Amino acid sequence: MPHLTTIYKEKKGVAYRELIKNFEKIRSYMRDFYIYGFKSRGSYTEKSLRSYDDEKRRIESWLGDYMSFRWTESGKTVFLSVDSRQPRGNPLFRAWKSKSFTDSDITLHFIISDIFYDCSAAYSCGELLQIIEADYLSRFDNLTYFDQSTLRKKLKEYVGCGILSERKSGNKILYSRTKDPYICLDYSMLSFFSEIAPCGVIGSFILDKLPAEQQVFTFKHHYITQTLDSEILLALLQCISKKGMAEIEIDGRRSKHPNVLRIVPIKIFISVQNGRQYVIAYTGGFVLQSYRIDRIKSVKFCGEIENHEKYLSDFAIKRRHMWGASVRTGKVEHIEFTVNTEDGEEYIYRRLMREKRIGEVHRLGKNKYVFSADVYDSTEMIPWIRTFICRIEDIKADNYAVVRSIKQDFNAMYDMYCGGGDDIQ
Repeated sequence: MPHLTTIYKEKKGVAYRELIKNFEKIRSYMRDFYIYGFKSRGSYTEKSLRSYDDEKRRIESWLGDYMSFRWTESGKTVFLSVDSRQPRGNPLFRAWKSKSFTDSDITLHFIISDIFYDCSAAYSCGELLQIIEADYLSRFDNLTYFDQSTLRKKLKEYVGCGILSERKSGNKILYSRTKDPYICLDYSMLSFFSEIAPCGVIGSFILDKLPAEQQVFTFKHHYITQTLDSEILLALLQCISKKGMAEIEIDGRRSKHPNVLRIVPIKIFISVQNGRQYVIAYTGGFVLQSYRIDRIKSVKFCGEIENHEKYLSDFAIKRRHMWGASVRTGKVEHIEFTVNTEDGEEYIYRRLMREKRIGEVHRLGKNKYVFSADVYDSTEMIPWIRTFICRIEDIKADNYAVVRSIKQDFNAMYDMYCGGGDDIQ
């Protein structure tokens, strides 16, 4: 029988652990090597190449059916290739279901679950230790008993997970099992939640308890990689819920060492264009910033703050000028463009009204409309503005880089269709 706490696989005579302790390590590795796909074996400099091989085989054990490779100048690079029409669920969820555990973890889990089978049972840590030693471990020879410190840490962990609850009775703290929450066993709803919602891996864990069914949904644009950031996202959401400050460790763009910042997280933004997740937060000096969650390595809750409502009210004002997640310099930029349509193209006006997010749309004539807005970062609007490029009659912006980019697109189209693009200034 293999050891309960370790799963080994053999390949070329080398043993490795399939289970992991530190998810941040595997998260970074999967993102750089398999999702972005720009690193090769020779690019791995953090540890020995033996470590690379161990990590590679671990990921292959989860995702071998979805791995592909290509040859580049730097060597062989491996990446994930997933057809959203094929898998029953997000294959990256498997990484969250591979956490390692010790002898004490697995033994205590089943003992505590058995003791608290009855929700009405309530015991202190000392009473639990006596029950465990007398009723569960007394018949085993050469077995190390648990000390009170180990048991108390496990109880505290389960209280944090919501498995147990605690209450004070005199000078004792009594623990009892929380009642099982009602879970709607609607497979379609859970399937949709697990694939779409932030921290959707929770839905995947629930689905594992239900009979397997055929995949219910397929997606044209399916952003599965955000599941690697679920732990960070959950910690940020908890800080927001507690109205507190967080200390984050974030990758520096020009430094090998991460930056440590203290922020007041306010809102989570998720792009519908690429699935990327951001936390909108305040830093020192009451400055609003946005941070990509996939660059955050850790989050630590630093306690509640007294003037949290002040941050919320300030954000409510500034949000009126946010097209996406960027607030850049914090200065508002004006932008407007005029759209000229033809008869029967009322749907263009309806699109403007439906997709404008912020700003205003005014009718200048029968088939002419002008959109105007004051935003913090008008460059974020360029992809949306391009969708009207054949109907744009005029464009003005405080940030001339936006105007220049649109005119370059006009010139490129004119050059493609008319043989010369120098006539448009």
